[in-house]
Amino acid sequence: MLRRALRLRLGPCLSGRGLGTYRGGSTLDWDGKVSKIKKKFQSIFPGGAWSPLYDTSHLPPERSDVVIVGGGVLGLSVAYWLKRLEKQQGAIQVLVVERDHTYARASTVLSVGGIRQQFSLPENVQLSLFSAEFLRNINEYLAVVDDPPLDLQFNPSGYLLLASEEGAAIMERNVKMQRQEGAKVCLMSPEQLQKKFPWINTEGVALASYGLENEGWFDPWCLLQGLRRKLQSMGVLFCQGEVTRFISSSSHMETASGEQVTLKRIHEVHVKMDHSQEFQPVECAIVVNAAGAWSGQIAELAGVGTGPPGTMQGTKLPVEPRKRYVYLWHCPQGPGLEAPLVADPSGAYFRREGLGNSYLGSCSPTEEEEPDPGNLEVDYDFFQEKVWPRLAQRVPAFETLKVRSAWAGYYDYNTFDQNGVVGPHPLVINMYFATGFSGHGLQQAPAVGRAVAEMMLEGHFQTINLSPFLFGRFYFGEKAQEHCIL
Repeated sequence: MLRRALRLRLGPCLSGRGLGTYRGGSTLDWDGKVSKIKKKFQSIFPGGAWSPLYDTSHLPPERSDVVIVGGGVLGLSVAYWLKRLEKQQGAIQVLVVERDHTYARASTVLSVGGIRQQFSLPENVQLSLFSAEFLRNINEYLAVVDDPPLDLQFNPSGYLLLASEEGAAIMERNVKMQRQEGAKVCLMSPEQLQKKFPWINTEGVALASYGLENEGWFDPWCLLQGLRRKLQSMGVLFCQGEVTRFISSSSHMETASGEQVTLKRIHEVHVKMDHSQEFQPVECAIVVNAAGAWSGQIAELAGVGTGPPGTMQGTKLPVEPRKRYVYLWHCPQGPGLEAPLVADPSGAYFRREGLGNSYLGSCSPTEEEEPDPGNLEVDYDFFQEKVWPRLAQRVPAFETLKVRSAWAGYYDYNTFDQNGVVGPHPLVINMYFATGFSGHGLQQAPAVGRAVAEMMLEGHFQTINLSPFLFGRFYFGEKAQEHCIL
């Protein structure tokens, strides 16, 4: 299907000239030409070592079947499944564009690395169950010949969600649904909770849900590097740069209701090179918007949301950066090695970090408290005033904790319903989304990548039906509301 789309969308410019002639790439014909040029230079300048007049190895290719904007785990997962599911090895050429290959500000590596099935929507439970299986068998998926196996350092201590009297009935409904989807979750009364975790103060807790399998936390950096290593072995290309422009064509049509709509097809992506005003145009058939917190800006570059208000053309991708703090503290009398990741009704959460009585945690701010996302500076007063009192109320031992360090990262926050956006745009017909997961993108990335690849290759979801996560819901006002957001 992808190849047919390629021929239709880019015509003979790709199929006729071939897809292996990359700038800075290597084909037999190009190697032969370079060899002849070298000999000519050596004959003119005998005795001198030949070097090219201009190094283009840092540039992206002139064309690629698929350009993925964003090199975090979601973008890498889409690339992985495209290559894994391609009908013929090497049939699909994929380019991943990431503006920061150090990942210093990436949401992936700045997260707490949790995975859970305790969500309020069946689709999110299914996504996390699939991803848990992927992570458990990581080396069956991401092994590379002659390279050492991956160790995600998965800690299967589970999630412990606490509910007040007000939230107990909702928790019961959620757990019933989670079990129906195959998740291993149990409910605990305050008495059972106190017996199993005596360090918890159960005041104000009416019910708790505890993940028995496939929940805990892992090393996000290891997953990221494992995906990159595997993709390089599969022939995926990487480019450090920033997408600044899309070149597209338009066609007009009338809907059954008589509404005039404009369909767009992206033909070319402009990639601005790092520390330079130089840009490289890349011809493509499909663009995947996996730009995380900045995916709303990338969508706007493609014309998404730029039409009249109240129309599909005027419907924006409602994803924006939200800054979240993570604090690391030490507490010698804190919970022991059996401690799960605890989520309090107040919004505070924590988990162990390592074996030395250290802990990670925080609390999401209210809308009024949302910090400026223009930087990643940490507000330690937020911990003192908002986080610590809630932690100490739930775990009295935390009265004596000492903060050691902290950092901030970004959520790709979907302001509409705090849920992911997956699949194609209705009008920019060759732009696909994998974004907007509002804090649970890392743990669901393996499943989301497969879903997007299936939609691109087959035209529909196969493994998990993610139709409720399609872009069209923003226009129709159909929320796929996820209530279990940490």
